[in-house]
Amino acid sequence: MTLATDPAETIPAPSDADDLVTRDAREFGAYARTGGWAFGLKVARSVRPGGQGAQETPKVSAKEFAALADCSAERVMRYYKAWDRAADDGMVPHFEALAPGQEVELPDADVWSTYYVARSSATSERGTAITEAAEAEGIRPTKALEVAENPTALRAAILADPSTARAARQALLDRVREDPDLQAELARDVVRTDDLKKAVATESRSADRIGYVRQIAESGQVRTPAGQTIDAPADVRQEAERHLSLLDELDDDEDTGGWATEAYDTVKNLVAEAVQADPELRVQEKRTKFYSSLQKATKAFEELTFDDAQEFYEDDMVQRLEELQEAIGSCLTALREQRGTAG
Repeated sequence: MTLATDPAETIPAPSDADDLVTRDAREFGAYARTGGWAFGLKVARSVRPGGQGAQETPKVSAKEFAALADCSAERVMRYYKAWDRAADDGMVPHFEALAPGQEVELPDADVWSTYYVARSSATSERGTAITEAAEAEGIRPTKALEVAENPTALRAAILADPSTARAARQALLDRVREDPDLQAELARDVVRTDDLKKAVATESRSADRIGYVRQIAESGQVRTPAGQTIDAPADVRQEAERHLSLLDELDDDEDTGGWATEAYDTVKNLVAEAVQADPELRVQEKRTKFYSSLQKATKAFEELTFDDAQEFYEDDMVQRLEELQEAIGSCLTALREQRGTAG
């Protein structure tokens, strides 16, 4: 027959309990001050460094230490490598200077994360790049490595959280500037997705309109409807500067489309009014427009290939060419008469 154990018998006596609490508190305080350094020291003073044989030191191999600790040798080696990096920086003694059970003064707990990487992926080329990028951003490498190892979690966060999506968008923009392959992939994604293609076209149009206003405000030069580049009248430049200041005050996430259209239309109308109000400029505008149209017509006519026309000859082709010839003749007659009148 088994006798029931009195619960009171399992509770330490007051003095024993006080000693246990005191020990826990002291160990907690020591760890709070040193963090992972405390465990790093246990590895550094007990695991023999590379190059030393078992007969040269009472220390054991990382594999033996891991077996005694009931953990993986990989985990032991992460502490080993963290201590090694810190020793190279003069933060702690090198392995050869430590003996089992030896105590040394340890750095602050906050410094440990600088040397210790909790994930094995950090030792790869990819992991090293992620670690360096995380340090440049002022965050712990372990966080970045954890995200990189779980793309599905990253995708879920982007889909569910607008702020995460914005951060991901900015990161992609920063990366795409230096990654031609990613540029090409994103471009293909855009042109293959109708909604994105339309959005890009809309934003591109807005950017062009803002660029038109900015050019006038900053350079004082304006391009007329016919394509002339002239000095912008004072009122046109002032209006461009006013609209530009409003556009520059918009937040990054605000839709600039409506503002850009209003600025562009306002400034463009003022430019057209300025051209019409100046007789000399008005004549020059007409001249520029005429030459532009003439150049386009000439180019289009030169691109016609009549050698192949016999294969698909139709009567209306000749008719249209005859009409074109008559129009050109009328135009030449009018120009000659105008020239004679002017003379």
